[in-house]
Amino acid sequence: MLDGTVRTAALSAFNILEMAMSRNKLCSLVAATFTPMTQDNEINLSLIGQYVDYLVKVQGIKNIFVNGTTGEGISLTTEERKLLAEEWISQGKGKLDQVIIHVGSLSIKESQQLAKHAASYNASGIAVMSPCFFKPQNIEALIEFLKEVASAAPSVPFYYYHIPELTGVSFNIVDLLDGIEERIPTFQGLKFTSSDLLDYGQCVHKYKDRFDLLFGKDELLLSAMILGASGAVGSTYNYLGNLCNKMLTVTKSGDYNLAREHQAVVQEFVGYVNRIGFGVAENKATMILVSGIPLGPPRLPLLKCSEEKQAKILAKLKTLGILT
Repeated sequence: MLDGTVRTAALSAFNILEMAMSRNKLCSLVAATFTPMTQDNEINLSLIGQYVDYLVKVQGIKNIFVNGTTGEGISLTTEERKLLAEEWISQGKGKLDQVIIHVGSLSIKESQQLAKHAASYNASGIAVMSPCFFKPQNIEALIEFLKEVASAAPSVPFYYYHIPELTGVSFNIVDLLDGIEERIPTFQGLKFTSSDLLDYGQCVHKYKDRFDLLFGKDELLLSAMILGASGAVGSTYNYLGNLCNKMLTVTKSGDYNLAREHQAVVQEFVGYVNRIGFGVAENKATMILVSGIPLGPPRLPLLKCSEEKQAKILAKLKTLGILT
């Protein structure tokens, strides 16, 4: 017979696993949110309520990914990231379906601190990208890192944020998923931000019934949906949410010709802005142009989008019918 301590520990582990297995699947678009800043480069919490309403009422987006690449999370202090997480969760209550907080950091201790904080404010999930200075040398090292962060928030669904273009960590993710729920009971899925559709397709083929496999390349969304993506996380869904939701709807109904037309608009925009130079600063400027929300500049070392680029982006938005 189990003694009281062992029995309690066993029940606790079972409850965590049961929670992990019964939680809601994320099967739609997720906006990777920008961080509102003042002109003095301080975070501007006062705009987040307006931002939430815009996403829900104008773009039809009810899920968000906070403090990631788009939100300049790595450029923020730990305290700023906590304040932003608190405000997004508070303002989203009753309006948003899920608020996922990115807690990745170069420091595992900082990631654990952010994970605990997100859990204390009832975040829908937490996500972690790989450290990108001292990088894990193999999948085992990466899983150990993820396991330690996830253990700091043992009741919160956990996502791995795969973005090899920025982290330089490019293991085959299909190999990482093999048996990962035995190591990380709260593992919920991926944010897969890579153009490697071979790896992604294998992930979906083997694990689509077990994990949320969220695709992160907006310009390739249709391809990912055909492969069987659970949903998608992206920056353009902040201002192209309606268009991309239409694409998902017609894809599910089997109207692939119309779906391709919608995807072509996204690709024409992304292709154009990439040619003129499109990073977080330009992306944020686009959101300001479309939404009218004064989100402010990016934080150094990112430079503010030039007026010349803003004019070109505005012209393209009008040509494509995104703005009138």
